[in-house]
Amino acid sequence: MSSIGRASVLIGAGTIVSRVSGLLRTIMLAAIVGTVASKAGDAFGLANQLPNNIYTVISTGVLTAVIVPQIVKAAAHADGGRAFVSKLFTLGTVILLAATALAMIAAPVIVQVYVNPDDFRPDQIALATAFAYWCLPQVFFYGLFALLGEILNARRVFGPYTWAPIVNNVVSVIGFGVFLLLFGGPSPDIVQWTPTMIGLLGGIATGGIVVQTLVLLVFWRRAGLQLRPDFHWRGVGLRHIGRLAGWTFLMVIVGQVAGLVQSRVLSEATGDGPSIIATQNAWLVFMLPYSIIVLSIGTPYFTQLSEHAAAGRDDEVKTDIVRSIRVLGMFIVAATAALAVASVPATRIFTNHPDEALAAAPLLLCFLVCLLPLAVLFVIQRTFYAYNDTRTPFLFTLVQGGLVAATAVAAAWSMDAGMIQVTQLAATVALGQSVASIVQVIIATVILNRRLGGIRVGEWLLPLGRFALVGIPAAAAGWGVVLLCGGPTGWIAGDKLTGALAAALIGSVVIAVYLGILALLRTPELEPALALGRRFLPKR
Repeated sequence: MSSIGRASVLIGAGTIVSRVSGLLRTIMLAAIVGTVASKAGDAFGLANQLPNNIYTVISTGVLTAVIVPQIVKAAAHADGGRAFVSKLFTLGTVILLAATALAMIAAPVIVQVYVNPDDFRPDQIALATAFAYWCLPQVFFYGLFALLGEILNARRVFGPYTWAPIVNNVVSVIGFGVFLLLFGGPSPDIVQWTPTMIGLLGGIATGGIVVQTLVLLVFWRRAGLQLRPDFHWRGVGLRHIGRLAGWTFLMVIVGQVAGLVQSRVLSEATGDGPSIIATQNAWLVFMLPYSIIVLSIGTPYFTQLSEHAAAGRDDEVKTDIVRSIRVLGMFIVAATAALAVASVPATRIFTNHPDEALAAAPLLLCFLVCLLPLAVLFVIQRTFYAYNDTRTPFLFTLVQGGLVAATAVAAAWSMDAGMIQVTQLAATVALGQSVASIVQVIIATVILNRRLGGIRVGEWLLPLGRFALVGIPAAAAGWGVVLLCGGPTGWIAGDKLTGALAAALIGSVVIAVYLGILALLRTPELEPALALGRRFLPKR
């Protein structure tokens, strides 16, 4: 198998273990703070999401867009890029420390910006602020982890960045278990939370990120680099990096403003239906196939694509685009069909009552609308990054961010006008986000197609349509299993264990039927995909 295939398997295997352990972590967290209509859960979800927002800025923004292509170029230097990486790492550490200090100082203001004060009572805001003081130090360690990980990825050392989060999940699972032994759960009411409980839960959440980052440092020498503090930043190309990162920062600001609007709208449903933490949990399930499939296959392709773009081999870049989208699309359509049919049992894993699963399942369905478009966007957007173009992604992200904010406000207006119920608010916001993402990927594809003189859209768009058609009978077979099991309100939503078993059963049937039809049609992408899948199986 090619180096991309081996790297994809390595990343995919690590991502699977990471996500499964992450699911267990989320299940235990739900047992502590609750999910649907949990005011304490929404308070913790808001506080713990703040450092994640900044991590998104660092990881998917500056690092992926700017740093990886620059490190690939620096590898051609006489020292293999060691001096560049040391300067870059030192600069990044200083910036992260400053950002973390500012975030800690501004914690009360940041929390109040993200919620609607008419719906978040003062005691709920106070609890969220207390959690934020414990969670915001994650900013530094998330950023350090992202910086180290992207440097390793650029050096084609893919494994550690993927496997290190497992340690975080293990630490969290153990910590949450201790919390449940000491205090029990769930504790959805604000008055139940003592300073000791707040400190323990927040400390566990942050402690896992700290250990995760320290583990990554162990693998540093595998990249052939020597990490040394270097404050001589002249010559590192800060002006060039700054020019590229400037558009990326603007793009991230757009995303954060849109997320802020969403958060304030979602806070209107706190205590009455799916709100902040329920949306986060649904997004976690949505991101499971995205992380396992898109990141494991797409990350090695991005490194190769960056190398081809740096060398000016545009035809090879186009080939990378076609191959990656077709392979990603085949897997993603199967995952979308399986999760859509199994939305209730899959959601039941993260809820404490069958009624909560039925209320949260529409959230997952609305997110799934954009799973395939986001997979395509992953490739298209990173192709712009490979050509050091961050201005264009800002432009089409500006459109997406505007649509996300507008649809969220429209959802709130619809609820106030009585057109939707408060229990439907979060799902409506999620659907608006999906529609915005579809518009974004269409605009991005059109621009890139013109920029490169054609990216052979027909060679990947038609196979995606074929995969989608095959997904319909596969989903129908899965729905037949749901009906045989008593429907969405049957035993499949009885408890967390039956939800997990039912989701696995339904998903297996959908995937089996999907692959069977592709085999009958002799789909050309099937054989290399199965070869990739066999790499995950133990050898005899």
